[in-house]
Amino acid sequence: MMAFRDEAQHFVECDLCQQPVSFFCRQCGVNLCDPCVPIHLRVKSKNGHDIVDYTSKDNDDTCHCDSHPQNDCSAYCKTCDAPICMLCVSMKHKSHKISELSDKIEDLLKVIAKENDRLQSSKHELERILDHTMKMLSSISSIYKQRKDEVTARGEEWHKQIEETVKKLHQELDDMQREHEAVLQKQKKEFEEMIDKVNRVNSKTRKLQKSKNFKEMQTFIPMIQKYKNLSEVSQYSFPKSFERKIDEYLEIKLKKKESSDRKILDVPTVTSVIDTGFPADEETKNRLYDMAVTDDNKVWMGGESRELKLFDLQGHLHRTVSITYRGIYLCMFNKPVVYSEPLNKAVRMISNTDTVVTMFTTRDWIPLGVTSAASGDLLVCLVKDDQNKVVRYSSTGTVLQEIQYDSQCQPLYKDATYITENVNGDIIVTDWVKKAVIAVDRLGIFRYTYSEKDSNFKPSSVATDFVGHVIVTEFSRNKIHLLDRDGRFLRYIIPKGGIKNPRGVCILGDGEMMVGECVTGIAKRIKYLEE
Repeated sequence: MMAFRDEAQHFVECDLCQQPVSFFCRQCGVNLCDPCVPIHLRVKSKNGHDIVDYTSKDNDDTCHCDSHPQNDCSAYCKTCDAPICMLCVSMKHKSHKISELSDKIEDLLKVIAKENDRLQSSKHELERILDHTMKMLSSISSIYKQRKDEVTARGEEWHKQIEETVKKLHQELDDMQREHEAVLQKQKKEFEEMIDKVNRVNSKTRKLQKSKNFKEMQTFIPMIQKYKNLSEVSQYSFPKSFERKIDEYLEIKLKKKESSDRKILDVPTVTSVIDTGFPADEETKNRLYDMAVTDDNKVWMGGESRELKLFDLQGHLHRTVSITYRGIYLCMFNKPVVYSEPLNKAVRMISNTDTVVTMFTTRDWIPLGVTSAASGDLLVCLVKDDQNKVVRYSSTGTVLQEIQYDSQCQPLYKDATYITENVNGDIIVTDWVKKAVIAVDRLGIFRYTYSEKDSNFKPSSVATDFVGHVIVTEFSRNKIHLLDRDGRFLRYIIPKGGIKNPRGVCILGDGEMMVGECVTGIAKRIKYLEE
């Protein structure tokens, strides 16, 4: 027969001979090996014997008395904390505190249920963390492929810069060679003329040595003295720049590029304004929500109507396109303008023929802020019930990355609203519930949070410029915050004449931004960096 092990993986011993157990007598509560079963059956028992396989010994739901195995337990001894039979009540436990076993079982089941609920709650949390971990594992290869592609692209850019630098250096050296050759040709001619004069002087000298012409000698001396010695003649040498090396040239170029940061104007100025003409919401009075700048420096505006409007920087209206929702969240994706539609849970694009095209849907998640990434993907803020996350989508709607939790598996966002990507790859989100700006790196790892001690701080929209400045609008307090790329506050951007209820913001380049006043519907072009 098979021998059985207990939970600690030790063989259970027979109570009669200490050999590995195979059977159990329920009436007597005795463990038995195969040879001892006949011996035990010869022992007299008032209620007989109930021999079962050892593995089946716990299948009986009846609680048998330890002192009288033939009896079922129906009482509970509070003094001994043990179940007992009625025979025990009148004998061994006569003077003890006794209660109904069913009452005690009910109490125990309540404790078990409570602890089970606690463990089940923990299980749900573990399952959530496991799900998050599995999602990270499923996306990590694509994320690192993207990083490798970025490295490749950066390498190609460096190669291009090196090729351009080598070409430029070749051109400089060709120019330098022509200049050098011209100078040397001139020097050659001068020295040939000088040598010819020296030869003629020598010939004249020999002639005079054979002559006694005093006056000619007297005239010749001043003439010969005016000629310079060879040591006094200047010679052309190779220019120092000839020895300049490519790596030194590149280093100078890169340093020059890095130092391209321009000083922030003490008093930013409004250079032009655009009246977008959007109607006002009846309750909030809001008109202008978001904006996105095109490659040719025109700006798409979205507001309190089912229209998007394209203006040039002088305020001239070029296009008006009907859309399926209000233009609250906009971005440029390659050439077309893209907007998210919370009502139908979709991200849509305006085609060249002004047709609305659905790029993809977000299933049961509501899309809010949207921005294009340097990788050619779209980053979208999504909300469902009390959950918030940022998802990286391909242009066809394939989920490439999900950003939802920090390293402690705590939610990063409570109300992810507007979003942008910085030049260093940081993904930056404004959170209206946390009243903060939250940044993660391109892998979704937490970088920093920007907020203010003032509990009234409520960031609206966010944008970044070519040097990595983070620009945050604050609707309620009429401020524009300027941060560095690490989320450190630099200063407020408040133009001369002020700004009222700023919300949408985009960077125009050349040290300018376009900021929309949400309530007035006016977009202001603001110069904030020096030339």
